[in-house]
Amino acid sequence: MNVFIGISALLTLLVVAWVIRPLLIKPSDSPVSSEKLNASIHRDQLHALEGDLARGVISQQDFETTRDELQLRLLDDTESFEQASAETTTGFWTAPRIAAAIGVSFPVLALGLYMQLGAPMAINPPVARVNAEDQQINEMIDTLAAKLQANPDNPQGWAMMARSYKVVGRFEEAKQAFERAGDFIKTNPDMLVDYAELLGVMAGNTFVGKPQQITEEALRLNPEHPMGLMIAGVAAYQSSNFAGAVTHWEKLLSLLPPGSQDFLQIQDNIADARSQAGVHAGTVTDGNMLPPVPAAAAAGMTPDGVNQMVDRLAARLQENPGDLAGWARLARAYKVQGRLDEAATAYAKTGKLLDTDPDLLTQYADTLAMSANNLQGKPTELVNKALAIDPKHPMALMMAGQSAFQSGDYAKAIGHWQTALTILPANSPDVAPIKAEIADAKFKMSATGKP
Repeated sequence: MNVFIGISALLTLLVVAWVIRPLLIKPSDSPVSSEKLNASIHRDQLHALEGDLARGVISQQDFETTRDELQLRLLDDTESFEQASAETTTGFWTAPRIAAAIGVSFPVLALGLYMQLGAPMAINPPVARVNAEDQQINEMIDTLAAKLQANPDNPQGWAMMARSYKVVGRFEEAKQAFERAGDFIKTNPDMLVDYAELLGVMAGNTFVGKPQQITEEALRLNPEHPMGLMIAGVAAYQSSNFAGAVTHWEKLLSLLPPGSQDFLQIQDNIADARSQAGVHAGTVTDGNMLPPVPAAAAAGMTPDGVNQMVDRLAARLQENPGDLAGWARLARAYKVQGRLDEAATAYAKTGKLLDTDPDLLTQYADTLAMSANNLQGKPTELVNKALAIDPKHPMALMMAGQSAFQSGDYAKAIGHWQTALTILPANSPDVAPIKAEIADAKFKMSATGKP
């Protein structure tokens, strides 16, 4: 604000100085004044008249008459000049006074016009106004909440309330409002996606589990819901279903304007998911690999290209070792490539993220078990920690059952596997192998007499 005022004042002073400068400059005396010029003209005319008299061109009487007229004219011209000079030098509005009037009135007039037509407050918009608007929004939300408390049988109102709470960051209240909206949101894909996004954010941006289930419901209602496809891809990626993530994101890519910021971001996400899965055009996967995406979708992703992407990620992490999520991505990439020792090292560097993420814990356990061909020891500890965080984690339950089976505790193994069966979808490809494991465990129990 002060800088603007200073610049404006300087410009105003420059303009005023330019205007009044001619009024303050004292004109220099002319080498030939008007009075002297008139006298010289009259003198020349008089000399000419005397010459005419001497040559006898005019008479003495005509000479005297003409001479008197010339002298009277000279006197008249001189008096007129002196009178004009007196008026110029003795009037009230002299040049200095005019300059002073302009110098005072010009800035005052400019300031008055700016205050009338300008917007001085736009230079420094008050922060308090933003806070006041936030307070007003919260008051409106609280008013709506009070009305809903008085009339709770209004699912549409609760849904609106949930969205409002979500926008202002009051997540717990938003969750409660979504729950009170009940069946109303189950037929609205937008509401379902908003609810799923809220739950994922509240879970530390983890969309596996209930957020993923709600998103799937939304996509059944609207298979081309952009945010639904985005969240479904993130959930698949977080559960290590990289092929599923690519499928969702490729569908989303077809809905976005080519070249837009979102389009480019989704392209990067797809490339990262493919690198994590280790897929490329024409690749044949083994039992530990995810199936490849269509060749057209994976165009350009050669094995060397995948290795280079992984190596670039590793180099970035060496420069920024605090990127825990980056270490998790690198660990999964190493694991898919079969670089198990490097994968185990990367998992160990995920730090606090590892202590709170059951997916990471089970992946780390699986990596160690693959290296040692045994789940006993550290892998089992990691699996148990994952189950302590999420007792219904399917992969952790399956691995816990395998660990118990290897240690001869068949009853415990069967218990874990049966719990996993209650969680997995009926069409899951893991159902049949688990049932076979349960049957094998029961046979060994009967054969050995062990409980």
